[in-house]
Amino acid sequence: MKNTEVEKKRKLKTIDIAYVGIFAALITVCSWISIPLTVPVTLQTMAVCITAGLLGTKKGVLTVISYILLGLIGVPVFAGFSSGVGVLFGITGGYIIGFIFTAVIVGLMVKLLGKKIWVYALSMFLGIAVCYAFGTAWYVIYNNSNGADSVTVGAALSMCVVPFIIPDIVKIAIATLLCKRLNKYVKA
Repeated sequence: MKNTEVEKKRKLKTIDIAYVGIFAALITVCSWISIPLTVPVTLQTMAVCITAGLLGTKKGVLTVISYILLGLIGVPVFAGFSSGVGVLFGITGGYIIGFIFTAVIVGLMVKLLGKKIWVYALSMFLGIAVCYAFGTAWYVIYNNSNGADSVTVGAALSMCVVPFIIPDIVKIAIATLLCKRLNKYVKA
């Protein structure tokens, strides 16, 4: 390889690392923003969708994993300025792990189908639906295996998903518009 090609690759890697850090910070800040509705709603799912929509699968997933690892080691990046093993492997930790699936789905669909408004919206809807499914299954299994009162899937859905559907539709709409507008500025 020529020296300039090596330098160019090195610069791209530096840019990639910068994007991962910036977008992990975006997810963190959005997890701290809590909108008090009937249940508190954070903006972290929106940030995960924007991250994967703009950075693609590989860097989007790397960003989400970096965010999760920061929380795992004790940096207060999760909702409510929380962190640690107890949060990640607690009753709602499945939703945090589910962000990885959201990033995979959004990133892959955008790569395969293009950066069109309908692709962003559909991929984000499917990504969040998979996050809901994984998180709800985790919630039910965790709750039912820890000696607490048994929770059915229907009860878990009514507590953990239904109150968030409309806010998440609004977040998907905002994330879709932001990805479409910002795509030309992010060189990922």
